[in-house]
Amino acid sequence: MTEEAFGEALRRLRGSRSIRDVAQLANCSKTMVGDLENGKRRPTPPLAAALDKALGARGELTALAAVRPEMRALEQAATLQRGLSDALAAGAMTDAGLDDWEYTVARYGRATRYRPEGDLLPELISDIADLQRVLTHRHPLPVRRRLTLALAQMSGLMALTLLKLGDPSSRDWWRTGRAAAAAAEDRATLSWIYAQEAYQLYYSHDIEGAVELACRAQQLAGGLPCVGPALAAPLEARAHALLGHKNEAAAALTSAATALERLDPGDRIGSAFGYSESQLRFHSGNAWTHLKEIGRARDEQARALELYPAGDHTDRALILLDQAACLAFEGDLAGAATLATDTIVNLPSAHRSALIIYRAKELTTTVPKARQSVQEMRVLREVLALPPGRGTDDDGDDRPGDA
Repeated sequence: MTEEAFGEALRRLRGSRSIRDVAQLANCSKTMVGDLENGKRRPTPPLAAALDKALGARGELTALAAVRPEMRALEQAATLQRGLSDALAAGAMTDAGLDDWEYTVARYGRATRYRPEGDLLPELISDIADLQRVLTHRHPLPVRRRLTLALAQMSGLMALTLLKLGDPSSRDWWRTGRAAAAAAEDRATLSWIYAQEAYQLYYSHDIEGAVELACRAQQLAGGLPCVGPALAAPLEARAHALLGHKNEAAAALTSAATALERLDPGDRIGSAFGYSESQLRFHSGNAWTHLKEIGRARDEQARALELYPAGDHTDRALILLDQAACLAFEGDLAGAATLATDTIVNLPSAHRSALIIYRAKELTTTVPKARQSVQEMRVLREVLALPPGRGTDDDGDDRPGDA
């Protein structure tokens, strides 16, 4: 419920008392009190305090006087918008309305490739709330299926966003997405959600669980040329690589290449709902990095960086961190730490997600304790210890001082 205006509260608190009596108690004119009640004037802070004391309002009038008119207008606009959304949701869903929801989902999928997760989150919350209102009303089965499918995809996007922000509640959204995809009877979307959820387990160190979900995603597709298998197979390869299973990792990468070739051109795009050669090169490079096949890893990393657009900050940073890992495996700890530090420092602060920091910290844990004192490694640890969202210094460099 919208908070009442100053004039409305003044009239309520005055009650049966006359305007003259209130004006005398507050040491102001009758005209002033009348104009305040009618909204013709705004109270000054001293006058609001005097009226508050005269009417025993216990700070209520003082607080209302501090609310700027534009803020009240924004509250009113938000209330009006919610009411209009509810009214529109109660009506019949048109083809144009369904198309708009599907366009909204696709737009968010593309935005995940270049917009910071913190910026996307409030917009996702707002649109999912609107979609929830639409789904509370009755619709013909074909319409409900398309809306439920949109909900499944939006839930997956919410889970992905929370995962990148390091929020464990992402697991709940995977469950919601799976339930919605199953209700819509859409195998391709269910496969996609399982593939994306496999990444959650992978980054939570449940490597065997990640392999299981990746395989589940490929099985659910049932031979359909869809994005789920193209996402799942390289994740399976990366998990096998972490476990040291070279043959299984190589076989999964072959499956990934086949799945990518089978995709329609419209699915080989920079989107959470697509999969492209740049991603396959990145994921292959990561698998070969874990297997310490440095030559193969570097070839894939170089090609991936050629293919990725400059605005895809997250994946480009992860590739550079893989390159740093290769340097560390070769014994160049100073070079590895410097590259990792540069990657974090040069990344726009809004894109320094929990996922990026996690991968950089992984690099520091691979260094033997006897070499942890390397100067460049110490600088990297200090950079990683900086509070989230810290701005750069005047010279544009986030590195701690050498002192």
